[in-house]
Amino acid sequence: MADETPTEDLMQYEAMAQEALRGVIKTALRKVTGGMPGDHHFYITFKTGAPGVEGPPELLGKYPDEMTIVIQHQYWDLAAGETFFSVMLKFGGTPRKLSIPYAAITRFYDPSVQFLLQFETQEPAFEEEADAEAEADGPAAKADPPEGGAEVVSLDHFRKK
Repeated sequence: MADETPTEDLMQYEAMAQEALRGVIKTALRKVTGGMPGDHHFYITFKTGAPGVEGPPELLGKYPDEMTIVIQHQYWDLAAGETFFSVMLKFGGTPRKLSIPYAAITRFYDPSVQFLLQFETQEPAFEEEADAEAEADGPAAKADPPEGGAEVVSLDHFRKK
């Protein structure tokens, strides 16, 4: 049997699969716009510097790479659009609005049912597509990187044992 090298994936199946899984997040967020059922709640990690991410520069600046938000009891104005979602959360007791493109999400976790989606870093071709979507959705807020780094929290800490 000859050792055959696989041909180049011109269809970009991996990118299509990632996009389809992000559709699960969009559907989940749409289901909870009127309230979270049962014990469900979401930990959503996203790239703060990704195209289309919008929020207060001082908040995003504290997390120059990734940020994790929790959508559970205290969230307001959750809206799940076609290419991004927006939500109002309190940070330090102050309500702040975030708009996050689905393409910026790196992890989605619902600990109530141990459901986790983790995404690969975007391919350059896909990033160009995300740039085009971000321009269509609105301008991105840019934040200067702060001094110091972000705190990384393992989701294993929040899992039921």
